[in-house]
Amino acid sequence: MKTRKLGSSDLEVSEISLGSWLTYGVGVEADKARACLEEAFNQGINFIDTANVYGRGAAETFLGEALAGWPRDSYVLATKVYFPMSESDRGLSRAQIEKQIDASLQRLRTDYVDLYQCHRYDWDTPLEETMEALTRAVDSGKTRYIGFSEWPAERIQAALDMTGVARFVSSQPQYSMLWREPEDEVIPLCAANGISQIVWSPLGQGVLTGKYDPDRPPPGDSRAASESMGGWMDRLMQPGVLRAVQSLKPIAEEAGLTLPQFALAWVLREPNVASAIIGASRPEQVIENAHASGVIVDTQLFLKAEAILDEALGPVETA
Repeated sequence: MKTRKLGSSDLEVSEISLGSWLTYGVGVEADKARACLEEAFNQGINFIDTANVYGRGAAETFLGEALAGWPRDSYVLATKVYFPMSESDRGLSRAQIEKQIDASLQRLRTDYVDLYQCHRYDWDTPLEETMEALTRAVDSGKTRYIGFSEWPAERIQAALDMTGVARFVSSQPQYSMLWREPEDEVIPLCAANGISQIVWSPLGQGVLTGKYDPDRPPPGDSRAASESMGGWMDRLMQPGVLRAVQSLKPIAEEAGLTLPQFALAWVLREPNVASAIIGASRPEQVIENAHASGVIVDTQLFLKAEAILDEALGPVETA
């Protein structure tokens, strides 16, 4: 497993990281989730990403219990704040950041997280207040570094323009061969300012695994078949897109990779990406995805795959 430096921090994170959205503490049995976590460490994955809102604290609670057997300095732990934890608890106000980071640390059974991320931008709170609160979190030792997820470029720039506040080291956007929007503004801005990308949904919410047949209903145990998990997948579940994804399999084989490995390698071809977050419900998935780290792929194969997907996605709304 290769590692990359996370922005301007001193953190070295594995190119493949393990996430916990829709899975740990919620959709995956504890024993299976623990097996995935153990396999992640076996594969050299050192970066674990979660959020307070995942299962309304359940994912953090699971990780707090499961990570208790590993030395705290053997892994990099990231969590997030913003989404509602109750009818009154949400956002990035000073009070919420102070309250939620303490609650997260308690659930995670640790004195600090390595990375504390703003899960979205809070348009209801002055940016100055948010940055001051995040700076206090760093100064207090409750988090080593700060990051954000899905912030618009102009808000990232506004934070960069502030003086006397902690500096962001990471951005967590959705990014995959099926969703390239961060390339327009966010990645160039971040690359110029010591901020790395930690990519979520690098497999297009599972579509880039190739498991969805365009001529058949999705498997009953898949995310696309789930009412709670599949709601954001309509754009990707178009027959034309699914057929295009199927046609990528021979290209991946030419590279000596499975399709998921090829899709992860495509994300990691971008130097500003420090890590690609995977979700896993079985250890075998962790093993397969981990082997995407460090592979060298002919650029022409990536370009061929991009052209196929661009044609399929052309008539679909992409912004």
